[in-house]
Amino acid sequence: MKIFITGASGYIGSSLAKYFSDIGYKVRGLIRQKQKFKALQAINVTPILGNLDDTELLTKEAHYADIVINAANSDHLLSIQTFIHALKNSNKLFIHTSSSSIISDDARGEYGNKKIYTDEMSFTPIDIRLKPVDINNAVCIAGVLDGFKTAIILPTMVYGETLGLPAVSNQLQRLFNQSRRYKAGAYIGKGLNEWSNVHILDLVKLYHLVIQKKPSASYFYAENGSSTFLAIAQSISHSLGYKGKIQSWPIEEAIKKYGNWAQFALGSNSIVKAVHAKELLNWKPQFNSIHKWIKTTKIQ
Repeated sequence: MKIFITGASGYIGSSLAKYFSDIGYKVRGLIRQKQKFKALQAINVTPILGNLDDTELLTKEAHYADIVINAANSDHLLSIQTFIHALKNSNKLFIHTSSSSIISDDARGEYGNKKIYTDEMSFTPIDIRLKPVDINNAVCIAGVLDGFKTAIILPTMVYGETLGLPAVSNQLQRLFNQSRRYKAGAYIGKGLNEWSNVHILDLVKLYHLVIQKKPSASYFYAENGSSTFLAIAQSISHSLGYKGKIQSWPIEEAIKKYGNWAQFALGSNSIVKAVHAKELLNWKPQFNSIHKWIKTTKIQ
């Protein structure tokens, strides 16, 4: 079985590449930096140099592969349109990696929102999350109308040691970085906002189940627990030796540094339940404590 993975040097992408290579799949991975060739080759993955704007390359790889997994930029419309066109009437499988941030609000850390979204619940995205929602819809429609199978996986806050190349969750890395600057666990606003979370190994196993069962036009939140950002800040503080000391990070400063990504990734609420994954695919995640992991690691 041949798999083509975009974002193959990233946290999710390289973990997928290593996992599938280890169990006998032939994996080709798209990367933008030639200096990472040897690292990918070391985990038995064939590196493909290019980017998401190279429609000719993406089309060629989609034609060659049996399965295409997009684990790169979930907001990149051109690449998704390219894959949809290339895979039409092929009966192959396309898995698009989205994010539970599509149901995020604009809390800016000031309040919690206990509303829990399941896979089939409707929602109204905030303006800065409209594009990925439109992309998800296009992928779902293609899985019904265009003669190939599609699935969308929506990770929550991902944690755990990478299975592949050195990489970590953007959310946790940036919280760790800011905490080092403060010498205290950092959180946005009052830190009352809450996100669901999932361990990287459990997440990768969900992709494997999708490949095995191939449910088309399907939609899977990936989670096994949740936490407020205030509690995450406290765990980071203990991890870094700050003995529980925490400090608020003004949302304006975070947005100035990271753009509106900070608004929906660090300041929002995003609580979901993985109903489809657990009930339709019999996904059984094994890890349920992001705090235990944070307290025993030091993300650089």
